[in-house]
Amino acid sequence: MGTHEEQNVARQRFDVADAAPLLLDAQGVVTGWTPNAERLLAYPAAEVVGASAVGLLSAEDAARVPELVERCRSDGGWAGLLTARRGDGQPVRLMVRITPAVYSGGAPQWLVLLSEVSGARGWDMSRAVLEQMVTGSPVGIAIVDTDLRCVWSNAALERYGGGSPMERLGRRLAEIQPGIDSADIETQMRSVLESGRPVVGYEHVGQVRSAPHRETAHMMSFTRLEDDLGHPMGVYYTVVDVTERHRARQRLALLDRAGEQIGRTLDVWRTAQELADVAVQGFAGAVRGFADFVGVDLLESVLRGAEPEPPGRTDQVPLRRAGHQSVNPAVPETVVEIGEVATYLAGSPPIRCLTTGRSWREERLDPLAREWATDIPAGRAGTFLDLGLHSVIIVPIQARGVTMGVTTFFRRRRQEPFDEDDLSLAEDLVSRAAVCVDNARRYTRERDAALVLQRSLLPHRLPEQEAVEAAACYRPADELTGLGGDWYDLIPLSGARVALVVGEVPGHGIDAAAAMGRLRTAVRTLAALDLPPEEILAHLDDLVARTSDEEGVPETPEAADAQALGAGCVYVVYDPVDGRCTMAAAGHPAPAVVRPDGTAGFVDLPQGPPLGAGGPPYEAVELSLAEGSTLALHTDGLLAHGGDGAVDADRERLRRVLERRGPSLDQRCRSVIDALVPARPHDDVALLMARTRLLDAGQVADWDLPADPAVVADARKQAAQQLAEWDLEELVFTTELVVSELVTNAIRHAEGPIRLRLIRDRTLICEVSDGGTTAPHLRHPRATDEGGRGLLLVSQLTQRWGTRFAPKGKVIWAEQPLTEPPG
Repeated sequence: MGTHEEQNVARQRFDVADAAPLLLDAQGVVTGWTPNAERLLAYPAAEVVGASAVGLLSAEDAARVPELVERCRSDGGWAGLLTARRGDGQPVRLMVRITPAVYSGGAPQWLVLLSEVSGARGWDMSRAVLEQMVTGSPVGIAIVDTDLRCVWSNAALERYGGGSPMERLGRRLAEIQPGIDSADIETQMRSVLESGRPVVGYEHVGQVRSAPHRETAHMMSFTRLEDDLGHPMGVYYTVVDVTERHRARQRLALLDRAGEQIGRTLDVWRTAQELADVAVQGFAGAVRGFADFVGVDLLESVLRGAEPEPPGRTDQVPLRRAGHQSVNPAVPETVVEIGEVATYLAGSPPIRCLTTGRSWREERLDPLAREWATDIPAGRAGTFLDLGLHSVIIVPIQARGVTMGVTTFFRRRRQEPFDEDDLSLAEDLVSRAAVCVDNARRYTRERDAALVLQRSLLPHRLPEQEAVEAAACYRPADELTGLGGDWYDLIPLSGARVALVVGEVPGHGIDAAAAMGRLRTAVRTLAALDLPPEEILAHLDDLVARTSDEEGVPETPEAADAQALGAGCVYVVYDPVDGRCTMAAAGHPAPAVVRPDGTAGFVDLPQGPPLGAGGPPYEAVELSLAEGSTLALHTDGLLAHGGDGAVDADRERLRRVLERRGPSLDQRCRSVIDALVPARPHDDVALLMARTRLLDAGQVADWDLPADPAVVADARKQAAQQLAEWDLEELVFTTELVVSELVTNAIRHAEGPIRLRLIRDRTLICEVSDGGTTAPHLRHPRATDEGGRGLLLVSQLTQRWGTRFAPKGKVIWAEQPLTEPPG
């Protein structure tokens, strides 16, 4: 080292408290080794003590040792730069000061102070330099002892309250700044003292004396201070104000939560309530709510799903409270309950915001001013002082340039008033909610229209008849629209019979509902022709296939649903005269039968192809049902409700549920749905249950007639006698005319045996069957024609008439209303 450099080093301030000391004897042997020296040079004491200090130096500086020894003896010490070798082999540049030290006994020794330097020239990081750094630092810094009492702090810490550094000395944090959560901060300090592990990035949220009405956030870090022996001396901590970052994070969290929580349903009322909930409720202690009380008022037209109408007279704006929330239970601040009309004074801030479409903020409300609502019920507080409200923001709820209502934010418990940043946040929050409110409003309008459509497609009530006691239940998979492609029907047929129908169209929603309506209409039209079940399904299959061909290949699944491709249907005809039941199915589960003794089973019904799919012809089965048997027709949603079970297991579950008894058929029908179908089924479900009845033998009379014109008079006489027994003398005249015309027509135009049957049900039914296969046609004869008036006369004298075909011939029937119900 040059002489000039050594002089510069010698002039530098060398802080003993910051140096690593060690002792050498007169021969340069290490006799004392400290923990600081061990940390600096990475040699343990056992390896160094007793060895020459020359071995610690680099080869170049080791060669200078004799020169340095002479200088120490001549000058009484030496100061300069040397390069040492660390225990890990790395070189380290050291600032060295050697001074004589004499202990008891007079043996001369040398005290060597070592301090690592950085850079070629080195910096003296003395206590004075460090004090300049921490004293002038913009970061708040303090040191507490092991009793957590302040022993030093810098001037920057004054900004956070608690006084000057001198006023902090010797005091605990709770004494310096009462009101903050000092217990939690001191818990962090004690943890650092005990473990020695620093805590970095601890965020404290609260209020400080410098901002008593404003929530603040500070980032704190804690580090343990130790003496040379590693014993804890205290805790060094730093404080940085991160309030703006904290508030920005809260705003983002609030808007994120709004995106998650608002608009989860397409219900206007629930969406309004979700807006109020999000603005008030906090985040499990991590993020506080934005306001203490929020009210959401919407135009009545919006709640109905209609387009919002611009307000007319400002003193008669039809607002209604759609949602509100408070930090206090039972929302004591409100003067208007949810669902009630919220009438505001003309010119009041809510009305101005509604009519102008501009937000309004008031940092400090006049505590004695009265609430803006009118018609406040007796007993409810009226002034802002009574309500405890002191700061307000009102934001209009706008979407697509139309104002739908207003949202009012109040603060009560929090003393911090709303500022411009809060207004911006409130507008962002309401803007997001407004889109959801408008979507819900538009959905409400469409849903109401769709429900009107479906109500027009499904039967309002099952028709009255005597063949069966019936009950039905329907549960759509689309809980939002309530629309689906399943349907059921009960259709009265001629001869006191009924048709029971259950079907389903693939898909959900309005397209499936429309397709279902077309099929249901087609089924009712075909049922009026009195065709057998297998022929009904064949005609339906042709209809669906023809519609698909005409409309072409569907471009979307919804278009396929609208065509009813793959639809299923089961059609059952029950005759209460003899208990015979005929049915056929097209890609649809077979009905279940609950016998009069309560046991249940399933009909062995051949499965035809789904409608429109093409395939083999449909087959029908016929069976006899005892009186009191219950037919259960259902869609496949009742069997497969999202589980992985096999079809047999699903049918077994249905069988067990059907065997449960209930007080009424309607309640049994609902209990089956509730037991097997979840609240949100993955598929639509329809269930039609029909308990069979048999007509009493006294309600039916029949006669075999020879194909002889002379028998017509006998047929009229027998019919008249039967009506007299039934106390239906008022129908004798018309019945004789009907019997005469139908029997005459059969004798004249048909072949095979002729049979006359009268049935007394809700109507008087007259049937004439023969072996012919040609259907009669109603004619309109000219005035000069001698015949052809028989069926025209029948059509005018009866309520309705028609023809149905049997396996061996046909039946012509006519019905007359009874003046009194049967029985």
